Amino acid sequence: MTTKHLAAWAATFLVMALIDSLWLGVIAKNLYQQGLGHLMASEPKLGFAALFYLLYPVGLVFFAVLPGAEAASLARTALLGALLGLFAYATYDLTNLSIMKGWPLGLSLLDMAWGTFASGVAATAGGAALRWMGSR
Repeated sequence: MTTKHLAAWAATFLVMALIDSLWLGVIAKNLYQQGLGHLMASEPKLGFAALFYLLYPVGLVFFAVLPGAEAASLARTALLGALLGLFAYATYDLTNLSIMKGWPLGLSLLDMAWGTFASGVAATAGGAALRWMGSR
């Protein structure tokens, strides 16, 4: 791993963690509480959350940022990041819809849209960081 790759991961990580924290902790907090409150822990298990926020950006860098950089296109980076987000969040939400009693369809659709958007934005930040580091 090079310094450029680490910078791409760091930018992807920071943006994903920041916007997802804002989304989950402020913007959509009540929606998740209303839809899933009966399943939610009283306190989040931060170790598992940290593991997600450390690993997911690795996937975004590998599957979106690096291919986007190879194509010299931040638009491609954003598209690939958004697609990875759609697939990842759809895996979670559609699986829950298929096996969980009372899992809310509307919240799942919103969550999939959010994952698509957030992943595209985070990957674009990683792509911009990679580009910036390459121009130095």
